[in-house]
Amino acid sequence: MTTVKNALVAKSGAIIHVGSGDMVAEALRQMRDNRVRSVLVIDNGVLVGIVTQGDCAIKVLLPGLDARLTPVNQVMTGNPVTVKPNDSLEDCMVMMSARGFRHLPVLNSGKVVGVISIGDVVKDIIQNLKQNESDLIRYIGSSGSGS
Repeated sequence: MTTVKNALVAKSGAIIHVGSGDMVAEALRQMRDNRVRSVLVIDNGVLVGIVTQGDCAIKVLLPGLDARLTPVNQVMTGNPVTVKPNDSLEDCMVMMSARGFRHLPVLNSGKVVGVISIGDVVKDIIQNLKQNESDLIRYIGSSGSGS
């Protein structure tokens, strides 16, 4: 598997985020407009949390709160688990599976450089499977000609 850094290269460079004092409606707008299922919560350049569509549904919609009046800091996951650019996607997959995460913020020297999603991990697995298939077909084709 590849590294987090390699997976980030294939993605848009935009880091979708809101502030902890922003309203949940703004976080949802960012998710909708950017076609993502979570946004980072960054205050003064520092990652302080992550908020997902699930957080919004379970912590705002179900209790009947108003997303236009509820601040993100009331529903976000504070101090989220993070990964580094040189971490392997395999390690990310293990962590996501074990802990039930779908998104992992990526930090480099304390600065947010991106987010790895379960979709990024799946894309990498599919790419590796296709490469393995190609390699096997090539191998079988070349070894069968001398028999």
